[in-house]
Amino acid sequence: MASPENDIYRPFLQNNVTSLSPQLSETHNFESSNELETVLLDTEITLWSKLRLATWIEMKLLFFLAAPAVMVYMINYIMSMSTQIFSGHLGNLELAAASLGNTGIQVFAYGLMLGMGSAVETLCGQAFGAKKYDMLGVYLQRSTVLLTLTGILLTIVYIFCKPILIFIGQTERIAAAAALFVYGLIPQIFAYAINFPIQKFLQAQSIVAPSAYISAATLVLHLGLSWVVIFKIGLGLLGASLVLSLSWWIIVIGQFVYIVKSEKCKQTWKGFSWMAFTGLPEFFKLSAASAVMLCLETWYFQIVVLLAGLLENPEVALDALSICMSISGWVFMISVGFNAAASVRVSNELGARHPKSAAFSVVVVTSWSFILSVIAAVIVLALRNLISYAFTEGEVVAEAVSDLCPLLALSLMLNGIQPVLSGVAVGCGWQTFVAYVNIGCYYIVGVPLGALLGFYFKLGAKGIWSGMLGGTVMQTIILIWITARTDWNKEVESAQSRLKRWDDKKETILEE
Repeated sequence: MASPENDIYRPFLQNNVTSLSPQLSETHNFESSNELETVLLDTEITLWSKLRLATWIEMKLLFFLAAPAVMVYMINYIMSMSTQIFSGHLGNLELAAASLGNTGIQVFAYGLMLGMGSAVETLCGQAFGAKKYDMLGVYLQRSTVLLTLTGILLTIVYIFCKPILIFIGQTERIAAAAALFVYGLIPQIFAYAINFPIQKFLQAQSIVAPSAYISAATLVLHLGLSWVVIFKIGLGLLGASLVLSLSWWIIVIGQFVYIVKSEKCKQTWKGFSWMAFTGLPEFFKLSAASAVMLCLETWYFQIVVLLAGLLENPEVALDALSICMSISGWVFMISVGFNAAASVRVSNELGARHPKSAAFSVVVVTSWSFILSVIAAVIVLALRNLISYAFTEGEVVAEAVSDLCPLLALSLMLNGIQPVLSGVAVGCGWQTFVAYVNIGCYYIVGVPLGALLGFYFKLGAKGIWSGMLGGTVMQTIILIWITARTDWNKEVESAQSRLKRWDDKKETILEE
C-alpha cells in the first residue's frame, strides 16, 4: 500500500484533479475547507454558481477569523493608549514621557517580538492544515525560547533607555521621566515573548474568539487597576507601566490556561518537550526574517513624524500628522485582523494540499479588506474639515489636517491591500523576500523621495508623506504582481517539504 506521503506528493504535482479530491475530516474547520476545494474543482456547475458557493464558504471561514482578530489587536492598541491617557492626567511631563516610552521604546520591542512570532504563524498554519498536530506545540515552545532570549537583549536597551533618549535629542527631564515609565515595561517584554507565539498558535487552528474574550476582560481590569494604582495609591508613571505589564501577563496566563484545559487544543498541545530546543538555527532564520519584514513596515511611518519634526515650523505639521496617523492607526487595526486571517487561511490550505482554496482565499480576503478601506477613505474625505476637532480645537491644525486628508485617504486604501498581502507572504513563508522588497521600496525609494519633496521642494509634511506613500505604492504593486504570478501547486510542494523535514528530524531524535 502506498504511504500517505506518497499520496500527497505524486498525484498533486502531476496536477491530477481526481487525485485532489479532499479527504474529509471530523475536526475543526476541515469540513468547510474540503468543501471549498471540492466546489472549486467541480467542473459540472456553472462559473457563477461556483463563485457564489465558494465565496459563501470562504466568507464563513473568514468571519470567524477576522472579526475576533480585529478585536484582539484593537484591545491591545486601546490598552496602551489608555495607559498613555491616564499618564497624561498626571501632567504634561508625564504625558510626554508615556508617549515617548510607548511610541519609541515599546513600539520597537512590540514590532520585533510580533515579527519574530510570525514564524509560528507560517509553520503552525501549514502543520495544522496537514494534520500534523504534534508539531504545533513544539513550534510554540521553540518560538517562546527564541523570543525569551531576544527579550533578555531588549532588557538591556530598556535599562539604558535614558542615555539613548538623551543621545537622540530628548531633554534630560523628559528622558528621566520616560526611563521611569520604561522600567515598568520590562516585565511586558517577557509577556510578549510568550503571548505572540501563543496567539499565532491559536490563530493557526482558527481559535481566535477565546483570545478576544480574554483580552476584553483584561482591558476592563486594566482600566480599573490603572485608576487605583496611579491616582489612589499614587505610584504615578511607574505604576502606570507596571499595570500595563501586569495586564499583558494576565492575557498570557489566561490564554495558556485555555490551551492546557481546552478540548480543542488536546491534539496540538502535548505538554512541554525537549524538542523545543532542537532546530533552533533554522527556526531563527525564519523568525529573524519575519521580524525584519514587520519592523521595516512599523518603523517606516514613524520616520514620517521624525522628519516632520525637522521642518522649519514643526508644531502644526506634527499635530496634523499625529491626528492623521491616529486615524490611520485605527483603520490599520482592521487590516491587521485581515492580515492574520489571510495568513491562517493560506497556510492552512497549503498544509492541507488545497492550492485552489489558497488562491481563492487570497482574492476574497483582499477584496473585502480593500472594500472596507475604501469606505473608510470616503468617510475621511467627506469629513475632512471636521475630523480634527475630535482631537483639537485649533483652526490652523484643522486646515492642515484637511489638506492632508487626500493623502490619508490614499494611505487607508493602500492599507486595505498591503497588510493583507503581507499576511499572505507570512502564510507562504516568503518573509525573507518581502524583507528585501521593504528595504528597497521603503528605505531606498520612499524615505529619500519624501525628504526630497519635503525639504528640497519645500512641500513640507505633505511632501514627506507623499514621497513615502510612493514607496508604499511600489511595494504594494510588487506584492500584487508576485501574488498574482504565484504557482500555488509549488507553494503546496514547499509546504509539504517543510513538513517532511520535521518528520525526518523527529524520527532522528526519537532514534537517539
